Amino acid sequence: MSLPAKLRTPENLLLAMAFIMPLVFSVWMALLNNFVVEKASFTGVEIGILQSLREVPGFLAFTVIYVLLFIKEQKLALIALGLTSVGVAASGLFPSVIGLYLTTIIMSVGFHYFETVNQSLTLQWVSKEKTAHFLGRILSIKSIASLLAFSSIWLLMEQFSWSYQSTYLLFGGIALVFTLVLAFTFPHFVPPTEQSRRLILRKRYLLFYALTFFSGARRQIFVVFAGFLMVEKFHYSVADVSALFLINYVFNWLFAAKIGQFIGRVSERSVLRFEYIGLTILFILYGLVENANIAAVLYVIDHLFFALAIAIKTYFQKIALPEDIAASAGVSFSINHIAAVVIPALLGIVWIINASWVFYIGAGFACCSLLLTVFMPYAPKLNVEFRKKEKALVEQVL
Repeated sequence: MSLPAKLRTPENLLLAMAFIMPLVFSVWMALLNNFVVEKASFTGVEIGILQSLREVPGFLAFTVIYVLLFIKEQKLALIALGLTSVGVAASGLFPSVIGLYLTTIIMSVGFHYFETVNQSLTLQWVSKEKTAHFLGRILSIKSIASLLAFSSIWLLMEQFSWSYQSTYLLFGGIALVFTLVLAFTFPHFVPPTEQSRRLILRKRYLLFYALTFFSGARRQIFVVFAGFLMVEKFHYSVADVSALFLINYVFNWLFAAKIGQFIGRVSERSVLRFEYIGLTILFILYGLVENANIAAVLYVIDHLFFALAIAIKTYFQKIALPEDIAASAGVSFSINHIAAVVIPALLGIVWIINASWVFYIGAGFACCSLLLTVFMPYAPKLNVEFRKKEKALVEQVL
């Protein structure tokens, strides 16, 4: 099984994998809130615990560097993609609290190892001048896959009355087959720089670590509680949630690549400041909203801001030593998930007391990120990780 040589490129492999992952993961996400409420009687406490368990493999993503002692990054990415597919396929077969916790962990191990290695491969294989635009293309491809997934969910479950179990099995099986095709179609690509095979924590990456930490904290509030708000407070059905996701991904499909190009032309500092100001306002509005349609608008706008987070990755690529990328990808994913492991469970309890407080806390996280952008230079590069004045302050503190 082979493709023409001109198609068997690292970029095309990255794009193909970028299509498969959201095809299967979007199904898991779109069905989750309705599935756990209808079939397993979840409350905010159980959904918070499940989401915290889902993030434990992300917290342990630094262990990928040890796995890479035995398996090449490209092969590990494909194995992780297959494991995600198996976890999603099995999700509908165990509609109980413990069953959903276990299948979620299986799916999550594959998902987080894949995302860690995939980020590393992208920053290694794609030149700095093209990275922002390429990451925008990746988001567009992911959006196309998600559109296909969500429209299929609507067609299968609303028009043909498919069960949750059958839908999970179908998409998990398709993703597994696609992954096997990639494994036998693309050759092994040698990385341009030999990667370090040990854990790396460097002072020069401190701002990247901090931005990554707060990004993970904020993202959990959106992923876990914004969607749950739609189902619990505004009584959205599976079709309603799928339609909302469809709108999100149409916007990403149309605009993500252009956003990537825009980030490539302006400074990461300016892009991230705009993102964090916007997110602060959005989270406050989430806490105040009482209308289902307005909540849906906020959800779509919130999702659009995700594309701007490309700027964190391009900032890191510009300041990083080439040999640090693989090891740093694992460390950054672990840092991203430190808060993610704890926040869903803790805020699940806060949710029971007052759901609005959860979103006000999210606004606080966005403000913290905004303050951190003060340290970011307008033109980051190797040995220019901070603005000069702030760099001196960081060195004094450390």
